[in-house]
Amino acid sequence: MLRRITSSSSLFSPPLFFRLFRQSPRSNFSLSSSRTALSVSDPHHLHRLSAPNTTLRSICSYSSSDLVSEHPPFVRIYKDGRVERLSGTETVPASLTPQNGVVSKDVVYSRNHNLSARLFLPHKARELAASNKLPLLIYIHGGAWIVESPFSPIYHNFLTEVVKAANCLAVSVQYRRAPEDPIPAAYEDSWSAIQWVFSHSDGSGPVDWINGYADFNRVFLAGDSAGANISHHMAMRAGEEKLVPKIKGIAIVHPAFWGKDPVDEHDVQDAETRSGVAEVWEKIVSPNSVNGTDDPLFNVVGSDSDFSGLGCEKVLVAVAGKDVFVRQGLGYAAKLKKSGWKGDVEVMEDGDEDHCFHLLNPDSENAPKFMKKFVQFITS
Repeated sequence: MLRRITSSSSLFSPPLFFRLFRQSPRSNFSLSSSRTALSVSDPHHLHRLSAPNTTLRSICSYSSSDLVSEHPPFVRIYKDGRVERLSGTETVPASLTPQNGVVSKDVVYSRNHNLSARLFLPHKARELAASNKLPLLIYIHGGAWIVESPFSPIYHNFLTEVVKAANCLAVSVQYRRAPEDPIPAAYEDSWSAIQWVFSHSDGSGPVDWINGYADFNRVFLAGDSAGANISHHMAMRAGEEKLVPKIKGIAIVHPAFWGKDPVDEHDVQDAETRSGVAEVWEKIVSPNSVNGTDDPLFNVVGSDSDFSGLGCEKVLVAVAGKDVFVRQGLGYAAKLKKSGWKGDVEVMEDGDEDHCFHLLNPDSENAPKFMKKFVQFITS
């Protein structure tokens, strides 16, 4: 069954993702005519700047001749392999002191790659009997596979609100990001995190919060943008590998799906925009993709991939009318419905909003409507 909910607002939202991808990457080289050997396709030569937040002094310490390429608003890449992130670097700490009725803590789930998950729990849950388990939400953040993390303020604040409203336990997953770790690292890490979470299903996992509070009959997977893309592929893998217990539902929010050709006549036709999105994928995120943006990891809607084995019972697809990915999201819901998959699909469309408006402008008119539907999906 396919249901569709629409809402609109007179408020104007600037086209965020169009701004992000409109600018084509620029390259800067020294006056020497020889090209540097460093490229994004050599991830082993890349490393992060040591400080998570780049200061004015550190920016000024590198001259333009040190720069190999810049990809605003995401990264600059230097000759010595340093990667400077231009956005999404701010972090906030977890806290066992309740914030808006929610406590949080960070737990390492992959020592090999030094990756953590941030857990969120309603403070009042500690007062409940052991038999009163909570829905479990596994969340995969967005950021074009390049920026942001579970520790970013926008994701920390969003999941705090979700956990408070839905009375659930949330696990927000960190994954390796491009260009240091190009695709498929993010997918491998996300699957590793899901397996780690499910290792608690018998109550004997390493984390007491998951053992004590998670109801594995009510597991939900969600993500926005790149995280929505990853969530789809994780649900497909869960179906293929017969993950037990089964995921109850996935929320695909403003999914970053793309391809060389538009999915329909209403999809983005502008050549410059399409080229901008392609360059981010092909030069930063997945430089080793044989088919570029037609890589099945990115071209989810336009490829011949089979959705019938999606490993969950229901799907919420959220799209925004001014988002560059809106037609991809609608096409995803339609393709899923026609695939022979036996679950329920619901589409929520915010006609006058842009990409991830609920995160970037949580005080907007439609953000509470989005939050209400998202919470209902988890609790119903």
